[in-house]
Amino acid sequence: MSKNFTVTILGSSSAIPTRDRFPTSQLVSCYSRHYLLDCGEGTQIQLRKYKISFQRIDRIFISHLHADHFLGLPGLLSTMDLLGRKSEIHIHVFEELNIFMTGFLQATASIWSFPVHIHPIPKKQDLVLFENNHIQISTFPVKHAVPCNGFLVKEKPRHPNIKKEIIDHYHPTIEQIHKIKNGDDLVLSDGKKLANADITIPPAPPRSYAFVTDTVYTESILPFITGVDLLYHESTFTEDMKARAKSTMHSTAKEAAEMAMKAQVKKLMIGHYSVRYDNLELVLNEAKTVFENTICSYEGLEVEV
Repeated sequence: MSKNFTVTILGSSSAIPTRDRFPTSQLVSCYSRHYLLDCGEGTQIQLRKYKISFQRIDRIFISHLHADHFLGLPGLLSTMDLLGRKSEIHIHVFEELNIFMTGFLQATASIWSFPVHIHPIPKKQDLVLFENNHIQISTFPVKHAVPCNGFLVKEKPRHPNIKKEIIDHYHPTIEQIHKIKNGDDLVLSDGKKLANADITIPPAPPRSYAFVTDTVYTESILPFITGVDLLYHESTFTEDMKARAKSTMHSTAKEAAEMAMKAQVKKLMIGHYSVRYDNLELVLNEAKTVFENTICSYEGLEVEV
């Protein structure tokens, strides 16, 4: 099973799409599973463009109910239906989406041919939304004009690897291998004990990705994003538009960088750009003056966490 942990940018624009930039949507791929974060208009076009299988998406997480973050959802589900999807899909979103989806299905006289489960996200709460043997996806509130949440995708700690020479020389049983991976020492037939630390290779540290979109600068998110490997933080404006950012409850590139610095993240990725910025160098340079390890998101970019 692949252990790759990547983020693919499907849309990097703010409310208004441009010729080159789509509304917000990102695909997180981890352990051969796909998770969609937001589903702006045109998401299915981008999935097809970058040759990403619709049918491998099991869960969709919607940050909030401004149109540019979820309008692609009915189209994506309709295409999944037309392509003959049978496996269920889970959507984590504020409960008001049910009103929209019910109206859509009634107006179009549609019935999905596969189970669509909508899981309401409680407002102004942080909690775990989903986990399996490999990852955990949790949510936390941010501060925007409407209820809005960020998401944290975190890899679970992996077991250590047993050194090849130990396997080759002592031929431990399957039961012994499981015990060693869980921290036990290896006890040989003559009673000799080989310490776990001497026969294993420590696993790589768990990786983590935080998705923070549509928020005014707020340090309330620090407990959730501190130390992550990759932070995506919206950067709708530059500092000369700070008043506009505040009135619309968005962030500037500098503020995103300040958040990354305070959270001591390893890498910052900015996005959700206003349509006024044709050249993203201005936005990127502003962020890099505060936090050097910053990159711009753009359509088709794939980042390893």
